[in-house]
Amino acid sequence: MEDETRKHCCPLRIGDAVPAFTARSTQGPVAMKDFEGRWLAFFSHPADFTPVCTSEFVAFARAAERFAELDCALMALSVDSLFAHFAWLRAIRDHYEVEVAFPVVEDPTLVIGRAYGMVANDAHDAGTVRTVFIIDPAQVVRAIVTYPVEIGRSVEEVLRIVAALQVADAGKGLPPEGWEPGKPLFAHPEPTMDSVLSADNPVGWFLKECE
Repeated sequence: MEDETRKHCCPLRIGDAVPAFTARSTQGPVAMKDFEGRWLAFFSHPADFTPVCTSEFVAFARAAERFAELDCALMALSVDSLFAHFAWLRAIRDHYEVEVAFPVVEDPTLVIGRAYGMVANDAHDAGTVRTVFIIDPAQVVRAIVTYPVEIGRSVEEVLRIVAALQVADAGKGLPPEGWEPGKPLFAHPEPTMDSVLSADNPVGWFLKECE
């Protein structure tokens, strides 16, 4: 583990640079810096061999090609051991006939989980909450979605967030509520009195679709 991760004690926020780390995973040694230059969905789960987590991993594995089309890698983490990860992924493959090819990181010392705010410093158990960090190619946190332990997250929503961020970064417009690729985008409003007074209606200066 690198010193930067150990020093990062405050919860991450949107716009923060991600703490660096190197750890063992189901795909061999992995470092956060390995993903520099591409998007990454980094997500935690409470424990291996649990029903909700299993359903999520099957869904992420089945959507792996769709993430790849967005040039977005996947990486998961839990505090369980590497060998528990191996056994769990084998069970998933044999039962669901789907291979989890993205790395699943072990974090038995809770260093990574605490650095990323996945485990509170005063937590009563080691189970990480269901948090998804969407990290951009510059290794900056762009979105954080946290679910309670009891509820499975939506893989479709993670895909939507990545696609929406990429569209916004490209300057194509602002994705509205429920936006999906191919749907209309809003134009950036022009915050001037001239644009307000010249609009055809009271909302026309700030609420208009891209042409």
